[in-house]
Amino acid sequence: MRNPIRAKNLNVRFLPLYILGLAILVWLPPRPGASVVAVPLIVLGAALRGWGAGHLVKNDDLTTTGPYGHLRHPLYLGTILAGTGFAVWLGGWAAVAVLALLWPWFALHYFPRKEHSEGLRLEGAYGDRFRRYREAVPALWPRWRRWRAEDGASPPARWRFDRYDDNNELGTLLALSFGVLVFWLRAEVGRG
Repeated sequence: MRNPIRAKNLNVRFLPLYILGLAILVWLPPRPGASVVAVPLIVLGAALRGWGAGHLVKNDDLTTTGPYGHLRHPLYLGTILAGTGFAVWLGGWAAVAVLALLWPWFALHYFPRKEHSEGLRLEGAYGDRFRRYREAVPALWPRWRRWRAEDGASPPARWRFDRYDDNNELGTLLALSFGVLVFWLRAEVGRG
């Protein structure tokens, strides 16, 4: 099993985000009652990410199984759900500010750039197969019925822990769990 703490996440370019997160925790305690909405969003986001990571085969095949049969970017959607859950837990103006920054940044900057670069890479590697997949499967809003290639490529595959581990999703799960624990403790301190 891989070390769940990735060196790339300790890069100095993330320092402003870590400082912002720490400042939020110190000066803006989460609202105690908001956890009934926030925690299910966070759990749903973590579950979607975990389901996707257990199917994702990076650079070896076009992954269209598991959640990838319903949407092209389950890891991104899972992150959005979890981030929204934490913002809801903060509540009030802090939630509005976080979401007013997070969603537009994601929708207008991060996602279009990643969608373009990943699309070019996958189209170069898989050609018409990827183009058919991209046309049939929405990026972030899941389709109800699972997409299946007409040519029978990518038969249904099972979720596998080794893929989950290779995609370092354990680190994400630990970070989300730590965040929930800290938010819960801060909310309890604020209550008492």
